Amino acid sequence: MTTTGNKTDTGVPAAMPNAFDPASAASLKPALRSLVERRQNVIAPSNRLFYSTPVDVVRAEGVHLFDTEGNEYLDAYNNVPAVGHCNPHVVEAISRQAGILNSNTRYLTPTLVDYSERLLATHHPAIDQVLYTCSGSEANDLAIRMARYETGGDAVIVTSNAYHGLTASIAEISPTLGPNVPLGAKTLTIDAPDYATDEDAETVGAKMASRVAEAIAHLERHGMRLAAMLVDTVFSSDGLITGPAGFLGPVVDVVHAAGGFFIADEVQAGFGRTGEAMWGYQRHGITPDLVTMGKPMANGLPLAAVATQSEHAARFGRDIRYFNTSAGNSVCISAANAMLDVFENDDILGNVRAVGRRMLDGLTELTRRHACATTARGAGLFVAVDLVDPETGDPAPQLAAFVVNGLRERRILVSNTGPFENVLKIRPPLVFSPQNAQHFLQELDAVLAEATS
Repeated sequence: MTTTGNKTDTGVPAAMPNAFDPASAASLKPALRSLVERRQNVIAPSNRLFYSTPVDVVRAEGVHLFDTEGNEYLDAYNNVPAVGHCNPHVVEAISRQAGILNSNTRYLTPTLVDYSERLLATHHPAIDQVLYTCSGSEANDLAIRMARYETGGDAVIVTSNAYHGLTASIAEISPTLGPNVPLGAKTLTIDAPDYATDEDAETVGAKMASRVAEAIAHLERHGMRLAAMLVDTVFSSDGLITGPAGFLGPVVDVVHAAGGFFIADEVQAGFGRTGEAMWGYQRHGITPDLVTMGKPMANGLPLAAVATQSEHAARFGRDIRYFNTSAGNSVCISAANAMLDVFENDDILGNVRAVGRRMLDGLTELTRRHACATTARGAGLFVAVDLVDPETGDPAPQLAAFVVNGLRERRILVSNTGPFENVLKIRPPLVFSPQNAQHFLQELDAVLAEATS
């Protein structure tokens, strides 16, 4: 059982992967420097910018962003606009609904019921009720409240470099926020599986289940009971662990044996991101007690949710009043309905599978061409590759920063992640095309060659 924050190659905690350094503002072009300085005057410093040279975005379309000079950037990072920036069908639905009604969930509106039925139909049949929030952080906060109330437990298990949100209670179970955000007294971390393993799902699952069992025993020795294990089903902040699919089954069994709930955090893995299924947990053949979803739900509007098995929400629902004024409002629900229309009409899952394979095959080829790039992996349009020192094989976060910013200079946007910040994190909108993939791979090839020349 370990707790780790973000590390540089010297072991020093880092503020945020791929963060802009305000001290370098003087080197920017005058107009950009002025905007950065104005932002620094009015936006608190906790809200950081990306890239050594920030991108000043003024509009977006599909998989592209555009800056004040009209330059086009290929977005290979933003998972929130799942069916593309400013998708016309979603935009039309938002506009139409805003001119008719925008109200809350205490009134009876057909659109809310219609969408909830459509959403739940994409889940396991046992997942049959939903509560809406405005963000993934709120969804995870509500899920933990529900788990604690329903189970009578209080402790939560997460992986050692997980990120689950930014509310006070969820920051306490998000170790990737670093050493200045202490974990809660009832939070216990375990190591995620090794993403470089060639072991089968049964072996990986048995090892992870053993770590969970040890953590539960530790809790019980200290007078605590397990409420839940909360897992991002692609382990994004732990470096992206997408295989072997199925290894979470034994983990769920151990959690249930201890009386806890298994919560699948689908904020990043959900809504078709993996291509194999609508939800990351479905790749593992498991049935969570609670599922949390985030803003891809409404293609970027503030809508998120907790879905659950009705039997697990009965006591909480009877005893606890929950209402969130903006959550599930008519405009956001209409956007979410339109997003599902696009999924069905444009075969989004088929595109994710096909283009995701192209991306992963291309990354694998690059690992053969560049000694600094190793262990390409992914599922659908969530792919990653490790960057290492080619002489020692050690994680190379500085090299990763060079590559991320080198791509930015070529107007391609990605970021980095993982315990050592040396993992390229690539998760474009789900309408990424084969041509977009080819362009991305060509430019990454060029930047990797520059990095080691």
